[in-house]
Amino acid sequence: MARENPFTNYAYAILTANALRTPDKVALTYCGDQSLTYDELNRKVNRVAHALLAAGVAPGTRVASLMNETLHVAEVYLAQMKIGSTVAALNPYWPADTLRQVVERSECTAFVYDATVDDLVAAIRPALPNVKLWLRVGGAADGTADLDALAAGASEAEPPLGGFGNDVLALFYTSGTTGLPKAVMHTHFSSLATAQIWLDVDRDQDSVMGTGAIIWGIGFPALVGPAFYAGMTLVLEQDWGPANFLKVVPRERVTHVSLIPSFFSALLGSDDHQDADLSSLKAIVLGGEPLLPGLRERIAKRMPDAAIYSYYGQTEAPYTCFGRQDDGSQDIASVGRARMSCAVRVTGPDGSRVVGEVGEINLSGPNVMAGYDGLPGKTADVLRDGWYVGGDLGRMDGDGFLFVLGRREDSLLKDGRWSQPAQIEEAAIEVEGVAEAGAAGVPAHPEGQDAVEQKILLAVVPRSGASLDGDAVKAALAARLPAHQVPDTVVVAGGLPHTQDASGGPGKLLRRGIRDLYADRVH
Repeated sequence: MARENPFTNYAYAILTANALRTPDKVALTYCGDQSLTYDELNRKVNRVAHALLAAGVAPGTRVASLMNETLHVAEVYLAQMKIGSTVAALNPYWPADTLRQVVERSECTAFVYDATVDDLVAAIRPALPNVKLWLRVGGAADGTADLDALAAGASEAEPPLGGFGNDVLALFYTSGTTGLPKAVMHTHFSSLATAQIWLDVDRDQDSVMGTGAIIWGIGFPALVGPAFYAGMTLVLEQDWGPANFLKVVPRERVTHVSLIPSFFSALLGSDDHQDADLSSLKAIVLGGEPLLPGLRERIAKRMPDAAIYSYYGQTEAPYTCFGRQDDGSQDIASVGRARMSCAVRVTGPDGSRVVGEVGEINLSGPNVMAGYDGLPGKTADVLRDGWYVGGDLGRMDGDGFLFVLGRREDSLLKDGRWSQPAQIEEAAIEVEGVAEAGAAGVPAHPEGQDAVEQKILLAVVPRSGASLDGDAVKAALAARLPAHQVPDTVVVAGGLPHTQDASGGPGKLLRRGIRDLYADRVH
């Protein structure tokens, strides 16, 4: 019976399997001062699992999980996943009221947290009467079970596995840029499908994956799960911003990283990287936002021994497409093709498949979510006949390569013609002295009938030591771009708005934020 097969339990398949196969191999290092083999980590996770069971967490219990320390996240998530409780993977950077509403809507009855969020928990706890069990990592507190003490005397044997296959593994939340974050339901099967990403990347038994404090939320199955599934050593840090990256990569001889392109805009935008030994890097995986060719060339020049890969997916369908960016195997503007067992298509307004035309991107595969928790209407809007349709526009060529154009709401309409911000941003970072650029549309006639027609606002960040003039950048772009893509206004900024990813580095570029900050300068 498949339900009884331990290898359909996510945590057993990615962790215990390696403890059986390579028990003495280092599974993870933490901030340079802790190291655990696969056997040691598995036994530690088992103790936490038994502690959770003893405290009253049962299979199916929804556990709000709010932790900042990456080692706690890894151990407690894996323990919950073994026993079959549902991890509600909360973002510690959400405001208190957002946290309260998310926990309430997700119907959590247990809450586990670490000492770093004591004040936040104190602020929301009185407003969460349905949470009956509170557990703390990092010592005892009034009215809260001490998970460390419970785990200290617990068994190291495998706990009874409580979740398998199509059972819900976790709730991973969308970014919540508009409204309350939606809870994306992923199963043991869908998360295992995501964990297979490194099977598409060159690696060996000595490969070392580096990551920081972005492992809560979808970062866990997108970063931790794949590293363990592939039997890598995982380097966990609290800070994965450019400054610490330049220290950790040489110290730990990190070979594999998965980041967003904006990270390398920041890393290579100053001279701080020049003396760092980054020669150990063998694979750089980039996604989450457009990878501009100019930035790709700068990455390749600085780290010539590293293969550069691109991916495309969303929280609802992680890592659906994959491709190689530096070996001539594909057009560098493409994110790649559907991974093995996954599928992608582009559809026109009538829902039929189109090739060579712009349309909506559809994703399918075992990695696709089960749905949005408690939101059947929104689930039906995006899950259509086995396909996830999430609002991104793209084009597919005759060989199955996907070209992502961006979000529908980010599209720019000027002089009656559509463009994507990335087209303008790519041209901008090729202008001398520009480190990063972000384009947004501003209504050309906000009070008139032609409210859809836009003017283009471009914000640019100068490279370290460089000086930029907005009018000069605009003139340079006027010589490179067609008239309907030339910015109407160029603003020189000290930095661009990004999402907070807790790593110390930038998250996704917020084009809406650029519009909010600088729309009044458009003329």
